[in-house]
Amino acid sequence: MSLMNMAQALNHALRFEMRRNDKIVVLGEDVAKLGGVFRITEGILDEFGVDRIVDTPLSEVGVIGSALGMALYGLRPVAEIQFADFVYPAFDQIVNELAKYRYRSGGQFPCPVVVRMPSGGGVKGGHCHSQSPEAYFVHTAGLKVVMPSNPYDAKGLLLAAMREDDPVIFFEPKSIYRTERSEVPEEDYAVPLGQASIVRSGRDVTLVTYGAMVPLAVRSAERAAKEGIEVEVIDVRTLLPLDISTIGGSVTRTSRAIVLHEAPQTCGYGAELMAQIMEQAFWDLDAPVVRVAGFDTPFPYALEKEYMPSEDRVLKAVRSTVSC
Repeated sequence: MSLMNMAQALNHALRFEMRRNDKIVVLGEDVAKLGGVFRITEGILDEFGVDRIVDTPLSEVGVIGSALGMALYGLRPVAEIQFADFVYPAFDQIVNELAKYRYRSGGQFPCPVVVRMPSGGGVKGGHCHSQSPEAYFVHTAGLKVVMPSNPYDAKGLLLAAMREDDPVIFFEPKSIYRTERSEVPEEDYAVPLGQASIVRSGRDVTLVTYGAMVPLAVRSAERAAKEGIEVEVIDVRTLLPLDISTIGGSVTRTSRAIVLHEAPQTCGYGAELMAQIMEQAFWDLDAPVVRVAGFDTPFPYALEKEYMPSEDRVLKAVRSTVSC
């Protein structure tokens, strides 16, 4: 076991799998010499050389198109998009090509591509470096969508993603790349896709969230506990496929649910969580399901703290839900 932050855990996962499987190839803008904007691929060029990690031109559609071609010819590429906000030029390649090749070929051509991208706010990136576009990809059949919240899960989920035969969109909440450390095994392990985690047990209300909002949810739950309210925190981990059985079981026990994410509220991933909670546990609910989310505006620079969910906003939702 080693003490790692999320950035180190992701780097460790990439190196581990590249040593284990010589078909893993990393590509993206500035991933080789520079080691990526957030240094997630730092040192990989020195160990594996230019045949295994490739600096691409400044073209997201080129990055994803190249990864798609590599996958069709037997490689297992890991493509980095520098910021999730930059993925939109490659959106067609992902949703119309990458996500559909296995289906349209009757299973003859799987596309084992992992698309890594730093997402979310909290680093003063402004409106073009802070977006949370996960809902677009969850809406696309043929993709799997993952977002870890801690170093242990980051390594385990990335290892699992690199072993999938389906394309995986792997969001990395950049605000927590280096904010927290935890023990991470140096040996092989995988966190299965499609399996949520109960991060904190509680009896009064279920708080469902993912990514950078998980530490916020835990801090909010600890504050609520001082008021005698016990909040159960669930980390979704894999947005698609969703582990609704764990979520539904928790809501059945607590009879109340809150959904938390930093993306804009309207048609955000929280809306799908709410719908599935209603389908699974409607008759067990003692209060309406509540959302705490970003606002339906472009992501602001000066007002970033006001835009993003806070402990106070979460606590307000907890108090309101429990009082129903």
